[in-house]
Amino acid sequence: MQLEDALAKYPGAATFRFGDNERLMAEILRLVRTGKKTVTCDALAAFSQRGDALPQVGRVDIALDWHGQPACAIRTVDVQQMPFEDVSENLVRDHGEFPDVAAWRKGYETELRRAGLFAPDVMMLVERFELIENFGTIDV
Repeated sequence: MQLEDALAKYPGAATFRFGDNERLMAEILRLVRTGKKTVTCDALAAFSQRGDALPQVGRVDIALDWHGQPACAIRTVDVQQMPFEDVSENLVRDHGEFPDVAAWRKGYETELRRAGLFAPDVMMLVERFELIENFGTIDV
């Protein structure tokens, strides 16, 4: 499906990319497409830094692949804000990419430091979502 078609099918959808490199993006898309990832998060300040709209419950957004083509459509079902240090094991489990909260903290601290946003109490925006349409194939 072409991006114009996906946006026409889901009016008002925002587009975004999971991850900050091609390998990570492919892994995250695989987890979303197989239902193992239903939570994502980022520092709250990163949204304004990038000029991105905050997720809204009920809105459908389109995740793009590395080449800017639609990969899947997701619907936001819950949005929470919490300090980095308060992210729980349950949220990390549904995040799908990390074996435990210690690994999540290590991975996100590295990513947030690269972006100049890390502090132990940095406010995180946590989004729970559901996959509503897969526009591609599951890469295994």
